[in-house]
Amino acid sequence: MVGVTDLVTFGETMLRLSPPRGERLETTEALDVQAGGAESNVAVGAARLGADAVWFSKLPDSPLGRRVIGELRSHGVRTGVAWADPETSRLGTYYLEHGGEPRGTNVIYDRADAAITTVTPAELPTGALESADYFHTTGITPALSDRTAETTTTLLRAAGEAGVTRSFDLNYRAKLWDPETARAAYEELFEHVDTLFVPRRDAREVLDREGDAVEIAHGLASAFDFETVVVTRGTEGAVALRDGEIYEQGVFEADTHDAIGTGDAFVAGYLAKRLDGGEIGDALEWAAAAAALKRTVDGDLAVITPGDVESVVDGPGGIDR
Repeated sequence: MVGVTDLVTFGETMLRLSPPRGERLETTEALDVQAGGAESNVAVGAARLGADAVWFSKLPDSPLGRRVIGELRSHGVRTGVAWADPETSRLGTYYLEHGGEPRGTNVIYDRADAAITTVTPAELPTGALESADYFHTTGITPALSDRTAETTTTLLRAAGEAGVTRSFDLNYRAKLWDPETARAAYEELFEHVDTLFVPRRDAREVLDREGDAVEIAHGLASAFDFETVVVTRGTEGAVALRDGEIYEQGVFEADTHDAIGTGDAFVAGYLAKRLDGGEIGDALEWAAAAAALKRTVDGDLAVITPGDVESVVDGPGGIDR
């Protein structure tokens, strides 16, 4: 790929199939179809906020694979994709059934043996890493197969050798692996990570870290020599640690229409602001604003603009440094 790239992400994107709100999967006669995947969600959010973003993955060379590409490109994301034989590979899907209390929202995954589970670095346009500022992936990707775990490690290492800042969102998924297995895999990757995003809950339950968010950030930075650690705390906001300094950010109030993808929007807002030269505190503020805005939008993708974020940031709330 020619030209300077701000952000490269790597991971699986699936098709999300959802019945209309209030209907059940077992009785609905219609399904809404959208693309969704943690790393492509981040690429879309960052691209919509002004970053030049590229998404790496592997897809079946089929109408479903091309549907994913078309949707991501429509939001300004460039794609570096390996195409697989549709006769021997497939695209993962997931079914999302929205439900209010007391039923709640239900997610059913159908992603086994997806094309990405066979991806190798040689199939991807890794030259894009040489001109990138950031490389981002998540803890979902190495859980998909031994091959994706190996490729994740190789790409993180290559990004480091190219002087690229490497960010990693823990994004633990209990439906993919148990905490003990996940922790061992994550800790092997941490030597290749510069910026870590981790929910406080996962830091405690998966990484076995004690204390509040500030103590967790200090402990992880000390143990694994991260440049930056961002610990999210749900409705309590987030904290970031860099160069020994702690930054705190509250949440911006939002009417929740669809919470799926909120964490990815947070990361996208953070990375977009850092890529634009923003300091840590400003990046956290953009992250919180992007996350709040995403909750008002249906689907996985944060269909937002810089003006949207600025209007939230300039309103009530803000950063407590």
